[in-house]
Amino acid sequence: MRIKEGFTIRPLCGEHIVVGEGLSQVNFNKMLSLNDSAAYLWEQASGKDFTCEDLVALLLDRYEVSAEQAMEDVKKMVAIWQEHGVLE
Repeated sequence: MRIKEGFTIRPLCGEHIVVGEGLSQVNFNKMLSLNDSAAYLWEQASGKDFTCEDLVALLLDRYEVSAEQAMEDVKKMVAIWQEHGVLE
């Protein structure tokens, strides 16, 4: 999978917000706000093909979390990203 071109993460009032840079990506009915770990994964995955396993490895390298918990969190996050249409 891959983050679609045209989406970027921006800081806004202490939050990490995903925004569409072109009019075709703009949907003001949905705003994607990321916590610190999701923002880290977004930044690491931007511009690259990646798998859930790749994202889990990034979490395990940075945080003290079990592989099982990391995979559960990654699957939930990827589902949200897919729901918001930011993945291809």
